[in-house]
Amino acid sequence: MAWNDSGNGKNPWDRGGQDGPPDLDKIIRDWQRKLSSLFGGGKRSGGGRSGDSGAPLVGILILVVLGWGATGFYTIDDAERGVVQRFGAYTETTNPGLRWHIPWPIEIVDKVNISAIERFSQTTSMLTSDENIILVDMVVQFRHADPMAFLFNVEDPVGTLADASESAIREVIGKGEMDYILGEGRAPIAESTQEVIQAAVDEYGTGITVTKVNLQDVNFPSQVEAAVQDAIKAREDKERLKFEADSYSNDILPKARGDAVRQVQDAEAYKDRVIADSQGEAGRFTALLKEYEKAPAVTRDRLYIDAIESVYRNSSKVLLDAEGGGNLLYLPVDKLIQQGKSGRRSAAPAEPPRDNPPQPDRRRSSDESRTRGIR
Repeated sequence: MAWNDSGNGKNPWDRGGQDGPPDLDKIIRDWQRKLSSLFGGGKRSGGGRSGDSGAPLVGILILVVLGWGATGFYTIDDAERGVVQRFGAYTETTNPGLRWHIPWPIEIVDKVNISAIERFSQTTSMLTSDENIILVDMVVQFRHADPMAFLFNVEDPVGTLADASESAIREVIGKGEMDYILGEGRAPIAESTQEVIQAAVDEYGTGITVTKVNLQDVNFPSQVEAAVQDAIKAREDKERLKFEADSYSNDILPKARGDAVRQVQDAEAYKDRVIADSQGEAGRFTALLKEYEKAPAVTRDRLYIDAIESVYRNSSKVLLDAEGGGNLLYLPVDKLIQQGKSGRRSAAPAEPPRDNPPQPDRRRSSDESRTRGIR
């Protein structure tokens, strides 16, 4: 059907044979009449025909109610949680998605991001255990783990976290020395500080989880830089001298212990040698005593001859048997003695050949023959 085909050959807005556009006021009044009839406001007290005096107000009121109810829809992202409050009191925590609550002023919703990592930095000067002043530049990273506790338990949770962080770093730094803090102690100090901060904010119920604590810079104040450098240099000199002393000790002590062991061993060897010599002399004397008991005169003469021979061997005197000759002999006695001594020193003792049996001592044989003659 065409747009102007309404059954009477005119435009579709024509309902009573009138030409022109429709009456908007009439359409609004028709709708208001229908709505008022639904709520029972279209009848008079006398049972007469419905009137139009209160219809516009009711329609506006309905539209306002519908618009007010539509303001209760809200959306929660994946990283957020919604905290619903009814007249200021906590009601529930809503999860991500499209949600609805009773609109303001009855209920309100606070959205809390529980995944975002927030941070704040803090610079503090403090004393170490060895009474040195250092400056610590600390960065604390945290997130809102418990939305309800973050909003309701503490008035200023972030400020509370800052105060707890300053107290924690002072506690940890105050237990360490400056050399340890400036050197290898940064990582352990950061971990200990994070544990102390987390324990404090958990005790306060802030709903905050500390994810990381970093010590950006740990240094001493510029006013005492020269004195600290001198102290560090003196400490390094002390360590160097200590290492040198340890090195010297490690070098000299083993030598001293070795010398002590060698001297003990030499003493033991000397003791064994003296004992063996004494035992040998005693055995020789015992054997000589037995021979002396058998032939006292021969043994006594033999001992005398041996004693005289040992005395003359160590003497520089030369005895010549000049009986039977009247010529004067000149001998370079001193030269002969020196040559004899140098020859004995330079000549090595020759080892007798193993194949030939040892030769008997001729002097011993002559002495024995002479002894036999004396007998």
